[in-house]
Amino acid sequence: MTDDRLASHGFSTRAIHEGQSFDPRTGAVIPPIFMTSTFVQDGVGGFRDGYEYSRGGNPSRDALQQQLASLERGSHAFAFGSGLAAEDAVLRAVLQPGDHVLMGNDVYGGTHRLVSQIHSRWGVEISTADASDLDAVRAGLRPNTKILWVETPSNPLMKVADIAGLAELGHAAGAIVVADNTFATPYLQQPLALGADVVVHSTTKYIGGHSDLVGGAVITADASLAERIGFQQFAVGAVNSPFDAWLTSRSLKTLAVRVERHCQNAQAVAESLVGHKGVTAVHYPGLVDHPQHELASRQMRGFGGMVSLQLAGGKAAALELVRHTEVFQLAESLGGIESLVCYPSEMTHASVKGTELAVPEDLLRLSVGLEDADDLVADLQQALAKLA
Repeated sequence: MTDDRLASHGFSTRAIHEGQSFDPRTGAVIPPIFMTSTFVQDGVGGFRDGYEYSRGGNPSRDALQQQLASLERGSHAFAFGSGLAAEDAVLRAVLQPGDHVLMGNDVYGGTHRLVSQIHSRWGVEISTADASDLDAVRAGLRPNTKILWVETPSNPLMKVADIAGLAELGHAAGAIVVADNTFATPYLQQPLALGADVVVHSTTKYIGGHSDLVGGAVITADASLAERIGFQQFAVGAVNSPFDAWLTSRSLKTLAVRVERHCQNAQAVAESLVGHKGVTAVHYPGLVDHPQHELASRQMRGFGGMVSLQLAGGKAAALELVRHTEVFQLAESLGGIESLVCYPSEMTHASVKGTELAVPEDLLRLSVGLEDADDLVADLQQALAKLA
């Protein structure tokens, strides 16, 4: 639960102070890490401050969850061991055999794999639609659709979906609307305020922000749904460790300033790629010719730190370019302070090759970091020049 005294404060004030009270015994400004598996009881069932066993609750995890709930404007948050563990808890909490999930056709490959290869074995159906097209989503909804899953901006083509419009469609069909807010972060976008029922994050990415932890989160303002998700977390046990929770809390305090720099650098990188003879397309919502630029301008505070590009030389050029970048490092994941380049077709989205979610083989995904923008632009330009 969030602190009502902070509810009216701005984003960064809440990020720094929500759940982060100084230690009452020592006065330490930063709360300690509660590296413990269990808690002494005052007699059988006499739990101190409600704590019994760290799978069920831990002060470090609770502090993070309070921060997350406040920043996403929800009432309940749950911190998990990974983003996929968080997504799995939502799916388990909502779905029964015979239910249907309608998912955007441009999402993280692991999300689609979780439903199509794991939950499908227990009778769950999945289909996809272009989430940026409300008519396509409307046509894809079925009588047994229980979850409408949207990721915006999408991974890796950077499509932007109308969360409010999708929430209206999903609710009319009796579905729960889940928004993956990993790319946008709660600083840039507030899906719950736009009508979504649940927000999920890979906190490994921008929320963690330093490429030194793995985690996930679920946030909701629906108390009944929160109870079901909380039971899944306790019963299955895929919780965030106290140390990773503490690291994530630390990182959340600087999320706003980091994301602002990510956005500035990504805009500069995207604009530098437009019109290059070796580049056939640049996907970034901050470009005025992006198909959903106007929607992104209304729905988001900024356009994010992710840029995708397609190369005139196709797959061969994409594989060659990643050999020549020096500041951009070839690696999976995203959202850290350092810039990364990824070849999604063979890396993050390899599991969806041959499906409707298959990624173009000429596409590279850039996670634009916090280095000097001029250095990032120059790095890409020199790498592109070596393709000629």
